[in-house]
Amino acid sequence: MAPPQTRYARNGDVHIAYQVFGDGPIDLLYVPNSFSAAEYLWEHPSVARFFTQLGTFARVILFDRREAGMSDRLGRPATLEEQMDDVTAVLDAVGTERVGIYAMLEGGPMAMMFAATHPERTGALILYASFARTTRAPGYEFAQTAEERRARQEFLLKGWGDGSLLDGMAPNYGSDRRLRDWVGTLQRYAMGPRTARMLNEANEDLDVRPILPAIQVPTLVMHREGDVGIDIRHSEFLASKIPGARLRILPGEDNFPFLGDYRSVLGEIEEFLTGARSDADPDRVLATVLLSDICRSTERAAELGDRAWRDLLREHHEASARAVKAFNGRLIKSMGDGILATFDGPARAIRAAEALVEESARIGVDLRVGVHTGEIELLGDDVSGMAVHIAARVMAQGGPGEVIVSSTVRDLVVGSRLAFEDRGTHELRGVPGDWRLWSLAP
Repeated sequence: MAPPQTRYARNGDVHIAYQVFGDGPIDLLYVPNSFSAAEYLWEHPSVARFFTQLGTFARVILFDRREAGMSDRLGRPATLEEQMDDVTAVLDAVGTERVGIYAMLEGGPMAMMFAATHPERTGALILYASFARTTRAPGYEFAQTAEERRARQEFLLKGWGDGSLLDGMAPNYGSDRRLRDWVGTLQRYAMGPRTARMLNEANEDLDVRPILPAIQVPTLVMHREGDVGIDIRHSEFLASKIPGARLRILPGEDNFPFLGDYRSVLGEIEEFLTGARSDADPDRVLATVLLSDICRSTERAAELGDRAWRDLLREHHEASARAVKAFNGRLIKSMGDGILATFDGPARAIRAAEALVEESARIGVDLRVGVHTGEIELLGDDVSGMAVHIAARVMAQGGPGEVIVSSTVRDLVVGSRLAFEDRGTHELRGVPGDWRLWSLAP
């Protein structure tokens, strides 16, 4: 889909940039996080794909909040009331009386305030990885202290515009150069560091807890269970305080909803708004998933220093690529200090894992590997699905030099010369049921 045309709505003297796309029967307002630039969002294929599919079941209204992107800047933080007036101006310009609202991260508080204040214009509220406040308070002890938050913000502002935000929000994509460049450019298009600091400081005192019981519209709260950017307890709190709210915990660690298993996010939104999910199934195949990770990587990096560590990682990634190719696997991506690969047979995946461990030990790296066989979703050059999630959890049970496999894999290679040692039954975080795991025998 071609990027939609950007138009402007007026709230007094303030111009708010917005776009409208999609041909679904329901109007859905997308409230972004603080840094956004509507026109540049479409420059990354994963984001464009996410929005395009959102537009198959909704007419989506996307806008830049004031002080960001193509909207006006007044040089000061907007109050929640002013932001709600901006939303009203956009809805009036589009000609819609009632919308569903989908808000993520720091877009959530304003969306919650709008839903509580204007239920006549809010058909439903969907919150993704959002929060009621940003800092710790009595009854909200899981949040960061003000000092911890300021330290984190200083770190983010130091790297503003270079894409390093990706490391703290989507660790499985840290080595994706295209995505890193896109994140950095989006930050620069959205606002400069000074504006980012101003908005971050304004958010420090934000607290919408008192209005949560007043939200009377149907509400869906979503969060990925391993989200490294936003503590899942923020969403659990929201779901416990908003009357009748539905909480959906999704698998994954990456915060950005358009990465990883993005289809589960879209599916929850579609079902919540329409009552059903579309019949179109994603491209799915059976594959054996291999995930690897360097043990004690932080300590090793500190011991070697940045330059030597980068050289070692490069050698490790080259060796990993050779091992995957040697056993007819497909290297999906390098993820920081590990890889994700798929194979069309479990025995080949295990042989590749064995070679990976041996080659890594030769260059001075202790590797652990997890292997699982199941259905995966093909997402262009990437893959996702529960099989990938399970492989990650299987890997997490391993130690230096170990190849850990699920019982599915072990059962599929019965009759081969591969030998295994029973590692017992485990609960895998975010995966239903108990899982019997096995380690490859030396």
